[in-house]
Amino acid sequence: MTVLRKILMRTFGCPQGVLGRLGGIIMARTNEGCGRWVADLLEIRSDDNVLEIGFGPRVIIKHLSKRASVGHIAGVDLSGEMVKQARARNATAIKTGRVDLRQDSAERLPFGDSTFDKALAISSVQVWPEPVGALREIRRVMKTGARVALGFIPYSGQPKEGLIEILSAAGFTKANVVERSDWFCAIALKE
Repeated sequence: MTVLRKILMRTFGCPQGVLGRLGGIIMARTNEGCGRWVADLLEIRSDDNVLEIGFGPRVIIKHLSKRASVGHIAGVDLSGEMVKQARARNATAIKTGRVDLRQDSAERLPFGDSTFDKALAISSVQVWPEPVGALREIRRVMKTGARVALGFIPYSGQPKEGLIEILSAAGFTKANVVERSDWFCAIALKE
């Protein structure tokens, strides 16, 4: 791994230390609009159970908890720094049991089968070591008829090409890519 790649991973991929805290501030600003757009595309209802993978510093979790006002929001992030920031910013919702944020990876989700109505990840798939395996694990925790959305900002480094194939290889159906200005999102269904 090159020095630049290590720095980028410590800042944005799996944020750690001072660089991770700085990365959290940057990601909060750059990912919020895309995350809100992706939540709109998922048509999150008030009683949905929603999973966010790679939730970062918190901004989308907070938005999701407002949209699914009587549902449950859960998230996993590999970075202890991001979990700490997100838990601090969502302390009230965590205390009431409506939000559950854990340090873990997309490949090892600590949730039961068929738990979630919707799942999303914003600008994180490109740092997953095994995207198809992670998406299979996400599919496992989703209910039949549930939808998954993978949103990306332009700086993520994720190409649009290949996303439909990755989702299909993981067992999702009806995959398509939606674009808006600089953002794009791959959406699919668990049948």
